[in-house]
Amino acid sequence: MLRVTLGNRTLHASWGMAALALGAALLFLQLGRWQWHRAAEKRAIAAAFTAGSRQSAPLGAASTGALPRYARVTVRGFYDAGHQFLLDNMIHHGAAGYEVLTPLRLDDGRILLVNRGWLPLPQGRRDVLPDLGLAAGDGVALEGRLDTLPVAGLASGVVPPGGDASWPKRTSFPTSQQLGTALNSRIEAQQLLLAADQPQGYARDWQPASAGLGPERHLSYAIQWWGLGALSLFLFFFLNTKRGTP
Repeated sequence: MLRVTLGNRTLHASWGMAALALGAALLFLQLGRWQWHRAAEKRAIAAAFTAGSRQSAPLGAASTGALPRYARVTVRGFYDAGHQFLLDNMIHHGAAGYEVLTPLRLDDGRILLVNRGWLPLPQGRRDVLPDLGLAAGDGVALEGRLDTLPVAGLASGVVPPGGDASWPKRTSFPTSQQLGTALNSRIEAQQLLLAADQPQGYARDWQPASAGLGPERHLSYAIQWWGLGALSLFLFFFLNTKRGTP
């Protein structure tokens, strides 16, 4: 048994009860710290998005993987309209649909995936593929933000593009390696979010990844976890201390 004299009161509890209270307090402390760090990450994402709103610069020979997330760039190249991807399970204003990824062969031969925006399920049906036709042209000059590909919350949500010969290919939260395999080419590490004023795109209302659950929510969760940790210690001492020596 644990017995500690605290002034005119005595703490008297089993070691198991003490270990349980301390373990709960440490768990709540760690959960609060995790939420605190998540808030810091979300603030950094929002700051990067704001910084990316500044004047764009030509991508040139730079690798997208070496540039910061949300950097605003201009590129030139040729769309590969025959090999497009439909990012499935994308929600826009509460409606289900796809985000369209179109390969762009840059002037130096590299392939950059351009996210041309969101479009709804055709007639609300999943068994009908949308028309992703592009206007013919010798080449395009585009502007947009660099961004990482969306990541699934659970590994089970990842569905790589099919290996058959049909295009466009539906896929859910793929990796750049999986998309590169489908194209039989190496692709740039980040996608290009096509700017809203650029032609041949769909609905585009790009937001930072922190928009869904902002840093304020994470901070409130951190305070709640820390409050539960303090409460667990308070209850342990309150329920196991008595005046005088038992």
